[in-house]
Amino acid sequence: MRELEKTYSPGDIEERLYNKWVEKGYFKAHVNPDKKPFTIVMPPPNITGQLHMGHAMDNTMQDIIIRYKRMQGYEALWVPGTDHASIATEAKVVEAMRAEGLTKEMIGREGFLERAWDWREKYGKRIVSQLKKLGSSCDWSRERFTMDEGCSEAVRTVFVNLYNKKLIYRGNRLVNWCPKCNTSISDAEVEYESKEAAFYHLLYKVVETGEYLELATTRPETMLGDTAVAINPEDPRFAHLHGCHVIIPIIDKEIPIVCDEHADMEKGTGVVKITPAHDPNDFEVGKRHDLPSVRVLTYDGRMTGAADASEAAELLASGRAAEGEPEVLDCGQFAGMTAIEARTAIVEKLREIGALKTIEPLTHDVGTCYRCHTVIEPMISKQWFVKMAPLAEPAIKAVEDGTIRYVPDRFTKSYLNWMRGTRDWCISRQLWWGHQIPAWYCDDCGETVVAKEAPCSCPKCGSSNLTQDPDTLDTWFSSALWPFSTLGWPEETEDLKYFYPTNTLVTGEFLEEKIID
Repeated sequence: MRELEKTYSPGDIEERLYNKWVEKGYFKAHVNPDKKPFTIVMPPPNITGQLHMGHAMDNTMQDIIIRYKRMQGYEALWVPGTDHASIATEAKVVEAMRAEGLTKEMIGREGFLERAWDWREKYGKRIVSQLKKLGSSCDWSRERFTMDEGCSEAVRTVFVNLYNKKLIYRGNRLVNWCPKCNTSISDAEVEYESKEAAFYHLLYKVVETGEYLELATTRPETMLGDTAVAINPEDPRFAHLHGCHVIIPIIDKEIPIVCDEHADMEKGTGVVKITPAHDPNDFEVGKRHDLPSVRVLTYDGRMTGAADASEAAELLASGRAAEGEPEVLDCGQFAGMTAIEARTAIVEKLREIGALKTIEPLTHDVGTCYRCHTVIEPMISKQWFVKMAPLAEPAIKAVEDGTIRYVPDRFTKSYLNWMRGTRDWCISRQLWWGHQIPAWYCDDCGETVVAKEAPCSCPKCGSSNLTQDPDTLDTWFSSALWPFSTLGWPEETEDLKYFYPTNTLVTGEFLEEKIID
């Protein structure tokens, strides 16, 4: 007889037992008309290294649920997989290349993608191994990756379908721009951090009356891009200024005073500077009053200079600028400075000319990149967007009518508030790793061709000089298709008919559950 070990040694037991479960197919699910299906798709972990405690908790909850449903007699399917994680993975590969003295540009797109796929092979397998070590009772015969051929086919299909329905469009709009990752990111990828800052109270002279309007801003460096100041139409203090103009200090540029409810009579001085190219609220004010947009920051977070302005002017003059393309200012003595350096220099200049009234310290939440924690620069940029309002309606209804419920229930309110206030989703990323956008531009006539497969010629002029859009899609575009792309969609597979829609989504913080009998 063997003596019982004094301490539990998981290595002697767990791997042997788990391998036996897998070999005997205990976790496999099959289309079975005699049973009711129950499906969970694993929120795919990113291939950026290895799992952490959050993944362990998240997958443990899924494992408990799926095993319980098996014991209840359901045909229970838990679909495993991993996510390509565009921004995070590209950053990791670039960092590894930097150690070798290499850049993306030095090895080219194809060379970079080879390295990215090697990364996926190494770390994707590590993650799968860790999931198995946790005892996750997934159907491993169905393991998927967000960039495998099946999922990629689903991505192209959805993009083309939404484009043809005019739910996807390309245009110049304000986006969240990360100067370090050098790409746009979605609203959901912006994290707010509390930072020490200040309200700078500036004085703008009114042309018609000679008086000075006081306004407060946390970002005086963007004043060079102001195209108006706003007052509330109901504010009696400024009724005499309707239709008047002010002068931007330092650059002595005349801009209009506009009446808009964005100017809150109860907050600050009641006067707001409007910089449509660098603030989301100002962008909307600019649209309402048909104001021009003037960009004063480059994509790497520096003040624009003569070369930037000349390039933009040439684009506008040639007619190649798209609707909504912003003007670009030569920031002169401030050109090339970082936003923070320019803030210091501009404040000093304002003090020198008597246009700075006071500085009021404050602490406020500042948007930062969820990946690198760099402060986000709101920036007008030509990007691809999804119209969210028509898509949000059925998603809201499904929760309101009880088809889908959140556990705990307090997340229901957060979800509904988020969906009702959602803005059009910027889905293009200035990256190489990911699903390249299935759009081609004719080099001869400028026609845009959106298709699942690369076109041979331009349908408008017949030219074969076509260039694919270099951008990739937001990782969440493919992840949003995960519940059905993993089951064979767009093909009408038996798995899709039987196991979809799924029943429960576990995201660590809450459960999203489809109500079943």
